[in-house]
Order: sequence, then C-alpha cells, then structure tokens
Amino acid sequence: MTFRYFNLCLTLLLLIQGSPAFGQMEKPRVLVSTDIGGTDPDDFQSLIHLFMYADKVAIEGLIASPFGEGRTAAIHQIIDLYEQDYPLLSAQAEGFPEPESLRSLTKQGAISSAPFAGYANASEGSEWIIHWARKQIDRPLWVLVWGGLEDLAQALHDAPDIEEKIRVYWIGGPNKKWSVNSYAYIAQNHPELWMVEANASYRGWFMDNESPDHLKGDAYYSRYIQGKGAMGEAFKDFYGGRIKMGDTPSLAYLLHGDPDDPEGESWGGSFVPIDRSARVIFDGNSSPADTVSSYATLEWRFKGPEISIAPDSACFHMEIWDQVWPGYYLGDGLYSIRYSPKRAETGSYETISELPALHGLKGAYTSTNPWPGRASEEDFQLGSHWYSDRSDPDLFIEDQQGARTIAQFREEYLLDWAKRWDWLSD
Repeated sequence: MTFRYFNLCLTLLLLIQGSPAFGQMEKPRVLVSTDIGGTDPDDFQSLIHLFMYADKVAIEGLIASPFGEGRTAAIHQIIDLYEQDYPLLSAQAEGFPEPESLRSLTKQGAISSAPFAGYANASEGSEWIIHWARKQIDRPLWVLVWGGLEDLAQALHDAPDIEEKIRVYWIGGPNKKWSVNSYAYIAQNHPELWMVEANASYRGWFMDNESPDHLKGDAYYSRYIQGKGAMGEAFKDFYGGRIKMGDTPSLAYLLHGDPDDPEGESWGGSFVPIDRSARVIFDGNSSPADTVSSYATLEWRFKGPEISIAPDSACFHMEIWDQVWPGYYLGDGLYSIRYSPKRAETGSYETISELPALHGLKGAYTSTNPWPGRASEEDFQLGSHWYSDRSDPDLFIEDQQGARTIAQFREEYLLDWAKRWDWLSD
C-alpha cells in the first residue's frame, strides 16, 4: 500500500467517524427542564421513558423547575430506580449512562413563576443551560422543556449569545399559562430562537380512542410494564400506571425522524413555521365579545394609584377558572397581568386587591381554534425558526390541534418501548 493511498484511507475513515451515523459521538445533546413533582405527576413517567432510551441521547442536564413542591429529590427518586435496572439495560445496549453521572447532572432550577419582566434571578438550572450551551461542540444543545420556561428565559437574558447554540422543544399548552411572562420575554426579545412550540400536538401521545385495546393507556401497563424491573414496579404509582407522559414527545422527536426538519414526520409530531405569536392587549376590562386565539398571550392593563413599591411587584390577583394569577405594578400608576387560555373556551375573571381601584374588576374573553388565529398588530413577531402545531382540520383529535401527527405513530412507538420493557424481565 502506498503512503498516498494510506493517507486517503485514513482520511475516509475520519470522515466516516465524524458522520451522523457513526458511534456515540453524534448522539443528540439533551438537557431536560422538568416540573417533576410539581403540579402534574406525568413527568415521573416521562423521566422513566427517558432513562430507558438514555443510550440514544447524550444527557447533559436534568433541571428540576417545578410549580409547586417538586425539587431535585423527585429526579433522584427516578435515578435510584434506574440504578436498580441499569445492569439489565446496559447488558442489552451500549451507551446507557452511569447512574452517578446522572446525579451529577441534576440541578435545581426556578421554583416559582417569573414576574412580569419574564426573568428574575439566576438559578443553578439556568447557569447549567449556559454552561452546556457554550461548550465548543459543533452540535446544538437540545433543551427539552417539560414545564415552565423560567430557567430558559433567565439563561437567554443572562447569556444572549447562547440563542444560536440551542434548539428548544417546548411542551406548551397549559405550561404556557403558568410561565406566560417568561414566554412573552422570549418571544419579544429572542424571536430568532430555534423553537418548537407544541401547544396541542403532544396530546396525541395519550389520546388513544382509536388505538387497539392492548395499547390503550389503562391496558398497556398490565400487558407490557407490570413486573418489569424497579421502574416498572414504580410506574403504577403515577396515574395508576395509565399512560400519560405528555412531555415524552419532545424526546420522541429526537428518536425517530429528522430533528433538523420540523415539517417532516416524527414520533414527536410534525410542525409548521409561524412568523407571529398571537397576543392581545386590553386597556381595561374585556368581554365575551373579545375573541382571541387559544394559546394566545392575553394582557390586561389597568390604571390605578401611584404607589411606593418596586416596579414589577405583584400587588393584585386575578381569578380565572378557580385559579389565581398574580398581577404586577409596572410604575406610573400602570398595572398589568398576563394569561394564556389552553383551549377554546369562554372564560371569566375577577380581580382581588387591597387597592380599591383594582378590586372586583370583572370581565371575560372567548378563545377559539386554531392557533395562532387572526393576525394582529399586537402579535409577537417571530423569526424564521419558530414552529408550532399544524392547523389542518384532519389533524385535530377532538379540539386538539395537530395531535394526529403524533397519534398516527402510537402503535409504532409504544411497541418499540414494549421491547425495552422486555429487557427488564426477570
């Protein structure tokens, strides 16, 4: 073999090793922000699913960012279960991370909603996002957000340079109303962020009316999970074992399909680019005649007395659907509150405050499908890499926009997961 031929072979080998199809070096880099242990226990199920496919991705962070009482202890609870099943998993496939490495990657994020500005103080979680986003690696960091956007918004505020280094898949919908201020900050200040905003498509993961009986949420556990390892034993503690896992499509998007092409088909859905995010500003009260899009950002502004508290301080509340949302003083006698409806509905509200001018204000709104609805001058203007749910009528399941783009693969991804549960058989 000539020296020149040897160099050619070596060059080809290096090119192959650097290609997406070769080895672990090209796994998607993943950081998960989860509200596990907070308002919804489905993230326990999603975290089990993540760990069972942990050989397929490079996990670089697990951030606990709950609304409610959840903390990193909830993540460690699932890591402890994974540790018991790790020998069986690692015997079946290479690349499963050591349990201790997952513990070292687990960080505490924000534990309360951001104020009106959309950001507040750095957290261990937001700094972890910045740390990994700034790594000199030629692949983007996938930030999978299973709850609120507080840590992501804080990271983007503190380190705007990371915008071009991350890709975000966010399970919005109800999470949007919980972190609407952080969402507004990101949409206003980082419209060029690469973002999949899944407000409704993700529901196709568990809306199973058209599924075969053995794949329905309440049957899948007894047929495929029960008796399979420590994670299988614990799975019944969450929703009684019924499949929910509403955040899992963000991971599934990376497992099957081309993540660089949100408009293509994948286990995590198919999306379309949107150049605006619906927003409506009300100067004073609104009424049922005020029609907005589902998932829009609703912003009420009220005039009141000038008071001597710091701007962006919560000083009144609004009750909507038996839930209470904080309103903020913005200075110069201006008060405001944001909200995002998670479905088509007619909702009513009433304000609560010690300030007479802001107490007992009543009104309503009507939200409709599809999102993002009719264009408005008040909409957030987005860049060319923001994607959201498809609005084709035939892709709705009931009133959930785009849900069929995920549900069509339900048998495929659940049976694939069933094979991995078999790895944990005694």
